[in-house]
Amino acid sequence: MGPILPQLSVYGKQLGVSSEIMGYITSFLPILYVLAKPVAGFLADYFSNCRKFIFVCIILIMSLSYSGFYFIPPAPPHKIDIKSNFSFSVLSGDLNICDDQINISHEAQCSITRHLNCTILSSDIETPIKNFKAYISSLKENESSTFIKDLNSNETFKFCVPNITIDYNLNFICNIDDIPECLYNTATFWIYLILLCLGTIGYNVTNSISDAVCFDFLGDENEMKYGAQRVWGTIGFGISALIAGIAVDLASDDIIKSIRPALIIMLIFTGFDLMSVSKLKLPKFLTSESIVRDVYKLLLQPSISIFLVFATLAGIMDAFIIYFMFWHLEEVAEATGYMAQVKLIEGFVIAAECLCGEIPFFLYSGKILKKLGYVHCLTLCFFTYSIRLFLISWIPNPWYLIPVEMIMQGCTYALCYTCIVAYASAIAPPGTSATVQGLVAGMDDGLGFSIGSFIGGLSMKYWGGRKSFRIFSIGAIITCIAHFILRPASKHETHRAKQKTNVVYEIPSEQVKINENS
Repeated sequence: MGPILPQLSVYGKQLGVSSEIMGYITSFLPILYVLAKPVAGFLADYFSNCRKFIFVCIILIMSLSYSGFYFIPPAPPHKIDIKSNFSFSVLSGDLNICDDQINISHEAQCSITRHLNCTILSSDIETPIKNFKAYISSLKENESSTFIKDLNSNETFKFCVPNITIDYNLNFICNIDDIPECLYNTATFWIYLILLCLGTIGYNVTNSISDAVCFDFLGDENEMKYGAQRVWGTIGFGISALIAGIAVDLASDDIIKSIRPALIIMLIFTGFDLMSVSKLKLPKFLTSESIVRDVYKLLLQPSISIFLVFATLAGIMDAFIIYFMFWHLEEVAEATGYMAQVKLIEGFVIAAECLCGEIPFFLYSGKILKKLGYVHCLTLCFFTYSIRLFLISWIPNPWYLIPVEMIMQGCTYALCYTCIVAYASAIAPPGTSATVQGLVAGMDDGLGFSIGSFIGGLSMKYWGGRKSFRIFSIGAIITCIAHFILRPASKHETHRAKQKTNVVYEIPSEQVKINENS
């Protein structure tokens, strides 16, 4: 998933999806995870003999859905191709009061008009005294109308102010809205949305099931070694993301990047992934007499409920970074003239996160958890999230994001993720490992991602990237303090509270033979 997952939102942006709509999409998707993850986990626990088959099917659905991005048709071009930062001024004496929009169908109006945000300025002191909406149209049936000329294309457009009365002559300035709403009525948008839903749900379900499988292999005594296994996923993700970033830049001559190389690389590694899973020998483990009853009893414990709340808050922070860090990066790149290199930079960012940031923390996460305990470790993670979010808001040009993520990814995402899934494994009753992992993941990157992406999309729209990341940084430090107060526990108390409720681990017969021979 390294070649495609970091590009999902920026690919939507390239298609024309606004930050607000992307926020709505990415806030709706995780709600489906809340349902899909526990259900898939329940099926994996209930049909334990078919766990590998379920795993393979979900991987196939995920990969084929993302590969469908290649077949998304381009959005039809808008008749008025003017950049959103284009502005102009008109004297009110030249106003054209018209009602042409009323007689135009919604589809036609979408393609031949662009909405404007106008501010009236005083002719003497140039202070805004009134705001109003207007629009420009490509219809030119009335040559006596006021026209606005686009200096870049030498096109002229009809300027229309519906239902506004100005009794004296004033100068006013208008800015064109960023994105016309035409895209959201096209096959381009809906195909993208459907494939995004299927692929992302498959990816998130695969994560929770693979975590359960990993802990089943490790057994009750070795769950602190989870990070040392998870690190290989990081290595693969980082290498493939870097390869894809370089390939996309080499294959694209324009600022508009082709996603084809990333999809090809993704499919190649999907083949290796399926070969690996087909050879996987799952351990035997106990089953639960009533999965629903055991999990329900677990959720009645106050400490578990509080843990789920803070796992959701961690998901909110992760969602904002995952969905909008590259969005902010491309805003900075556009402002500083680095758009031609932006995909290469994004590839280096992912590689730095995975290969330099996550590897050491995944490898040593077990020792850190033993030293600090689950509670204090999670408190530390919230503190480091506040630092990371602030540094992302500060970057003066896109290249600065590489060292920021190199340093901060490990002590935030890697350590926090390991802490959450290891705690979920520690508290899971026998035979419910996949269900509990699905439930915890549903709160973390399900409900948490939903809230984070929704708030993040609105924040990016109204405040932009820099201010939004600073606001989330303040939220992270508040969460850190709240967690320290609400979940006080020493590392010794944490380990005493950790009950040995995991599955009874049995080494596969094939592994027994290997051990005997060695």
